[in-house]
Amino acid sequence: MTGDFGGAGEVAFSRRGCAGVITLQRPAALNALTHGMVLAIARALDAWEADDGIAVVLIRGEGRAFCAGGDIQAIYRAGQAGKPLYRFFADEYRLNTRIEAYPKPYIALIDGIVMGGGVGVSIHGSHRVFTENARFAMPEVTIGFFPDVGGSHFLPRLPGEAGMWLGLTGTRLGQGDALQVGVATHAVEAGGLDELAAALSSGDDVGTTLARFSAMPERQIDDKTLASVADIFAAATLGDLVARLRARAGAADTFARAVLERLNTCSPTSLGVAFRQIRAGRALSMRECMAMEYRIVSRMLRGYDFYEGIRAAVIDKDGVPRWRPDTLQAVDPASIDEYFAPLGEHELDFDPGGTT
Repeated sequence: MTGDFGGAGEVAFSRRGCAGVITLQRPAALNALTHGMVLAIARALDAWEADDGIAVVLIRGEGRAFCAGGDIQAIYRAGQAGKPLYRFFADEYRLNTRIEAYPKPYIALIDGIVMGGGVGVSIHGSHRVFTENARFAMPEVTIGFFPDVGGSHFLPRLPGEAGMWLGLTGTRLGQGDALQVGVATHAVEAGGLDELAAALSSGDDVGTTLARFSAMPERQIDDKTLASVADIFAAATLGDLVARLRARAGAADTFARAVLERLNTCSPTSLGVAFRQIRAGRALSMRECMAMEYRIVSRMLRGYDFYEGIRAAVIDKDGVPRWRPDTLQAVDPASIDEYFAPLGEHELDFDPGGTT
């Protein structure tokens, strides 16, 4: 028995051998997470931790995506109605924290798109298995948001400033590059994913089983580009980073020029917030990172750029967000500070029975 964890029609739970299996079931919406799905997954993890018959947790998605993020259309509608979804984010961040500390192997089988909230229910687990169809990205700054769901914890821990690069640009990674920078822990062929799941469910040693199925795929990003990332994105401030990009772009560096063009399309406020959160997160625990992120999201849900970014991307689909302010130079440093200020009695409560 797997128990009735909720989420019917959106997420399914099953028991296969010694594995508890979570299957995201919103393929038409690229398995975007709803509040009900978040709560159901949390209940399942609680039950399976106490179940001696469950030795490993597997999570996968139906269709062409693992999970493309949170349900941003629902977030937009709630914000426009004056009812920001604070509870959704609080419960999602508690789930991210739960996964990071989960005492049993938690293995994400990623075959397709994994972004935003999908990263939050995969990256913090013990193993992330990417197929050749996997496409990872954290593109939140392009819609006036920030790389949340624990981005402040895992991004700064990637090697060579790769996390700052991914968080500020939303660059997509395929299988080989995700493995290279540590986003993925293993790479397998999509055709062998069901066989891998069966082997992991049989009680065989997890490490040995994953090693048996693993491949070493080719990378698309070369060493020269990674060296540029390590140099440029090590800048002490966002202003210094942009200055480095401009200097290199002026010297006909095509990588720097492309990054600069990308940053010019993003919310200037989001870039300021993301830079600070990633730098700060390097010295923080997962819980401290999630508390910080909840402070940020609480302000963004009362702000302008996030909803404007969603409007331009998925509501009106005109692709022309009108940011406020619309340049990095116009961003008041004090306005960035406000996103990180304590929330008093509204801080994130990590007790599931709390009232946040």
